[in-house]
Amino acid sequence: QRGVGKTSAARILAKSLNCAKGPTATPCQTCSSCQQITVGSSLDVMEIDGASNRGIDEIRALRETVKFAPAQGIFRIYIIDEVHQITHDAFNALLKTLEEPPAHVKFIFATTAPQKVPPTILSRCQRFDFRRIDSKTMVEVLQRLAKSENVAVDEAALYTIARAAEGSLRDAEVILEQAMNFCEKRIREDDITQLLGGLAQEVLVQWTEALLRHDVNTALQLLSQQVERGKEISRVLTDLLMHLRHLLIVATTTQAPARGPLLRQLIDAPEEAIRRLEEQAKSTNAQ
Repeated sequence: QRGVGKTSAARILAKSLNCAKGPTATPCQTCSSCQQITVGSSLDVMEIDGASNRGIDEIRALRETVKFAPAQGIFRIYIIDEVHQITHDAFNALLKTLEEPPAHVKFIFATTAPQKVPPTILSRCQRFDFRRIDSKTMVEVLQRLAKSENVAVDEAALYTIARAAEGSLRDAEVILEQAMNFCEKRIREDDITQLLGGLAQEVLVQWTEALLRHDVNTALQLLSQQVERGKEISRVLTDLLMHLRHLLIVATTTQAPARGPLLRQLIDAPEEAIRRLEEQAKSTNAQ
């Protein structure tokens, strides 16, 4: 998953290895090595973009630098981001170094497409799969960021951002930053839906009620209003399907044990929105 902290974790690992108190699981963050890694000026930690350094010539040049001893820390660390972009021939050129690396060298690879990395490379790595960041955690982080910027954000707006980010905290932070520029000191759910081109929760509730009542005229009228406002039909239907999914979950879990935590896990919405779904679910015949 993109934007979940792979490269940041690589930098933290580099700090753990080269900290003045290291190798350690808790880098001090105050020694010169930790501070240099933080600002990206460490001579012992090289961050390489696999997309722009993907050829065999770049990998051969990298192999020439591997033999040099660290300038200050214990290890020379190579962080290669989007490593799957490296060509097949370049991977073959790197393979010998990975098989018998110098004792002072560590490689850290990050990628959003591990299936594109050759098995010969994967078999020589210790692999860690990063999961999507859940919406609740994302909302908590966004709340802290908004507070630090003295910006008030409605909880419903934060959940809308989290859903749009699809597990990527970096994407969520970008959306929040755009919203701050767009809305200044107060950000509401309607502001986010307008920014992202989606439907407000209230519209989805009204539209679903019209569908449940078989009120074709009202349903078509609501659809027409959204089209006239420039909403994309595909996005409108996607939002409606997501609302119906949430409604189905609420309607079919009435007898589930520990239902509250289950609903919060399956539905990316604040408590007030879940209560409204429960009210609307009473008018369905889902079992």
